[in-house]
Amino acid sequence: MGDVRIGLIGYGYWGPNLARNVSALAGDGVELAAIADRDAAQRMRAREAFPGVEVVEDGMALIQRPDVDAVVIATPVGSHHALARAALMAGKHVMVEKPLAATVAEAEELVTLADQKGLVLMVGHVFEYSDAVEYMKEVVDSGELGEILYIRSLRVNLGLYQRDINVLWDLAPHDLSIVNFLLGNEPQAVSAVGRAHVTPGVEDIVNLNLHYESSPLVTVVVSWLDPRKIREMTVIGSRKMLVYDDVSAIEKIKIFDKGVDRPSSYSSFGEFHYSYRYGDIVTPMIRIREPLSTECQHFVDCIRHGKSPRSDGHSGARVVRGLSAAQLSLQRDGAMVRLDDPAVRTVSGRIGTLSVESTA
Repeated sequence: MGDVRIGLIGYGYWGPNLARNVSALAGDGVELAAIADRDAAQRMRAREAFPGVEVVEDGMALIQRPDVDAVVIATPVGSHHALARAALMAGKHVMVEKPLAATVAEAEELVTLADQKGLVLMVGHVFEYSDAVEYMKEVVDSGELGEILYIRSLRVNLGLYQRDINVLWDLAPHDLSIVNFLLGNEPQAVSAVGRAHVTPGVEDIVNLNLHYESSPLVTVVVSWLDPRKIREMTVIGSRKMLVYDDVSAIEKIKIFDKGVDRPSSYSSFGEFHYSYRYGDIVTPMIRIREPLSTECQHFVDCIRHGKSPRSDGHSGARVVRGLSAAQLSLQRDGAMVRLDDPAVRTVSGRIGTLSVESTA
């Protein structure tokens, strides 16, 4: 395929960033063909920002346009399945903002449909396209950190409160996708506790524990109710430790040659002493590119060359499965939920269905 003509559905919070990055690929034979949004004020913003692009109200009508080869969906989560399904049925390649869908059943249907039709289905797990996260993956895979003992992730801020999902479904997709990417698999079981402080029934702080077959315990904290913006992940290995700080403008990765060693042998309690290691702190030089730009270019490359995206539909479905298990755990007062629990498949992340536990 030569030129790739892309239609964008949704011009709210994230849509303008997607439109900017897609239009920036014009020199590479990529055209932002049309933008759709149901809100008149958002359509006016889009026309002002992209005067040469047709802006329409109906996303479903945009999908049927013959001058659109691929569709990027940046709408509320509850609409992802219907729009993505319609686009795939119309023979369009699809990129959907995270999470892929509001239920595992919906996500799996989209994956099956894309596979059957031979179309690209990609999920906007944007941090997988960050140079810092790619570097972190290389360090983990190289064994420099040793055996991974545990991972802790903190993703908090004051807002932005969402109307259609809770904080788990808003922020935790990032952490789930990053950890799945680092470890190369998905958790076997999840437990979660949370509280709703501002909007009744809609959790604005959630603590998750993710249990992976490879043994590391992963703890994730997400919150809309915190005075500081923190985007930090710590990876503790048996040899070294790594801290990833996405908020830092320059020093996004630091590797600490620190650890604790237990004596291999001792003859009495008095001889038993832990050994603490305080070595160097290394801040590697990492190029800083906009992850969303890399993500959009990757989407186009996959369309042109028939490749499977790094964050493909299967990856997106795994993240939705983890979110759904965590949602079920919230409803079960923090009980451990295995991802193969049948109820996980249809529990929904949509507001209005959050308090209803699926019995499927």
